[in-house]
Amino acid sequence: MWKVLLVEDEVFVRESVREIIAWEELGFTVSGEAGNGAEALEIIRGDTPNLVISDIVMPEMDGVELLRRTREEGFDSRFVMLTCMNDFENVRQAMEYGASNYILKLSMSVNSLRDTLRKISGELEKNRKAEPDMPKESPPPPPAHEEITSHPEIQKILHYLHEHYAEDITVKSMSQYVMMAENYVSTLFKKKTGHTLIHYLHRVRVDQAIRLLTDSDLPVYEIGNRVGFVSDNYFIKIFKRLTAQTPSQYRHQHREKPDRLSL
Repeated sequence: MWKVLLVEDEVFVRESVREIIAWEELGFTVSGEAGNGAEALEIIRGDTPNLVISDIVMPEMDGVELLRRTREEGFDSRFVMLTCMNDFENVRQAMEYGASNYILKLSMSVNSLRDTLRKISGELEKNRKAEPDMPKESPPPPPAHEEITSHPEIQKILHYLHEHYAEDITVKSMSQYVMMAENYVSTLFKKKTGHTLIHYLHRVRVDQAIRLLTDSDLPVYEIGNRVGFVSDNYFIKIFKRLTAQTPSQYRHQHREKPDRLSL
């Protein structure tokens, strides 16, 4: 079953979306619900859904910001946005960040939602078949950051990431730091380094976590916090994604022979 997260601040709308569809018949299961983008992001970090159905206009963090942050942090969940008639600027931004579709709330029907789910199910199945059927290995580490690029603004960002990795860092904050447009910074960083900015930041943080795991007796949760991860589950998820082991497994295996990622 593909996991679905419903994100909507109006409870009756969320209940309506949940009740009008026979999810299991289409290969989906509703694995979680959230009332705003901030709650949803925490759920995504802990148990990444295959599909997020999200309202656009919500308190604390809206749907477009949720989608942007999700993409920044390296999650590839499909997104379907729920919107109103006069909200097309937000819809345009959501589609730029990779939303699969949008549905007008006032005219939402069982058929339109079912058609969207069938399309997304087909995309997810196609991607699953395209993945190699073998254990996931850690990707090759990038070279030392001084050697990656001579581009001055990207060098400035790279230096900042290595010096301030424990702080709250986003593409938006880095674009403000180098006084360049957010979308341009995102595209330029990927072009010059071969990594998204957040993926590179994850690798810096995991490299620092490896050092602490092998050189100290600090508990895993404290190490994750020290290197900048917002929660234990998120730290473990990203660490395992990059090393194919949990932090505890890595510590047990490498305590005597530290093997940090080269950045």
